[in-house]
Amino acid sequence: MRRVTLFVNGSARNGKVVAVYGTLSDLLSVASNKLGIKATSVYNGKGGLIDDIALIRDDDVLFVCEGEPFIDPQSDGRAQEELTGSHTDWLTLNVGGRYFTTTRSTLVNKEPDSMLAHMFKDKDAWGNKQDHRGAFLIDRSPEYFEPILNYLRHGQLIVNDGINLLGVLEEARFFGIDSLIEHLEVAIKNSQPAEDHSPISRKEFVRFLLATPTKSELRCQGLNFSGADLSRLDLRYINFKMANLSRCNLAHANLCCANLERADLSGSVLDCANLQGVKMLCSNAEGASLKGCNFEDPSGLKANLEGANLKGVDMEGSQMTGINLRVATLKNAKLKNCNLRGATLAGTDLENCDLSGCDLQEANLRGSNVKGAIFEEMLTPLHMSQSVR
Repeated sequence: MRRVTLFVNGSARNGKVVAVYGTLSDLLSVASNKLGIKATSVYNGKGGLIDDIALIRDDDVLFVCEGEPFIDPQSDGRAQEELTGSHTDWLTLNVGGRYFTTTRSTLVNKEPDSMLAHMFKDKDAWGNKQDHRGAFLIDRSPEYFEPILNYLRHGQLIVNDGINLLGVLEEARFFGIDSLIEHLEVAIKNSQPAEDHSPISRKEFVRFLLATPTKSELRCQGLNFSGADLSRLDLRYINFKMANLSRCNLAHANLCCANLERADLSGSVLDCANLQGVKMLCSNAEGASLKGCNFEDPSGLKANLEGANLKGVDMEGSQMTGINLRVATLKNAKLKNCNLRGATLAGTDLENCDLSGCDLQEANLRGSNVKGAIFEEMLTPLHMSQSVR
């Protein structure tokens, strides 16, 4: 039986005496266990690579490495660097208990302004601490550090399955690897599941309604109901603020006191809907149908459609006593036979609007645009005071 003393490549400390038996692979396995490294090759004291276990003699001193070239433990690394005029000497990093072997140029050249570059640009510039094997200690996560080191080696972002990209991103920010930060942010964005913007169906919404107590306000702010059939449903007091209700069927629905502020109702059908006290400030109902709707609340609560876009709407026969349509846009709208008694139409755009047969008693038309509007068969005469007061 032969005995040899094993040292980590480049070090003459903390050697281990082991017995030599079997093959060279067996010796490398023993060296890995004894020295805590992933041994791949063995050198003698003169730097000769041993490729056959028969070449090993009793009491030999051997140096085990993880793939890097032989480093003479007696040589002065600084002098060697001065002779070569480069930063290509090999370094071993102990990152969170895991060893990484790389060159100084890898850590310095790719990102010269990073923290790693400043740490290893000049030897001992930062006074880096080393462990018993001479590896530089870095208190960071090894699984997140590995993709960063590989990026510095070949410039490609490669992250194995099971590694959280957010963790790698935080390490890149910590070490100041700016170009890698951009790659990671794009990769994280692409890995996120696509947002579900599919419209809510009638069946899904009815389920929500049934699960909500009658005295509780149902919050539907910003939800997408595009094209849904919500006809004849009890939708009182529901918050539809900024919701997408375009092309919805809301015929005969009860929207009493509902909040439709800034909602999109373009192309929707609200025929015969109950809109008592509804809030539709700045909503978009262009091209919608609101025939025979009831905006009149006997208790005196007035519907508010101030600033709404009602271009081309059909509101024929609707009850709109006291409605607030201030600065709303009703260009080309059909308001035939509507009850607009006491309505606020100040600053409203009524260009080419059909107001035939409307009741405009006490309505405020001050500053409204009535160019091309039709006022035939009015139930009460339109006084000049209504438009100038």
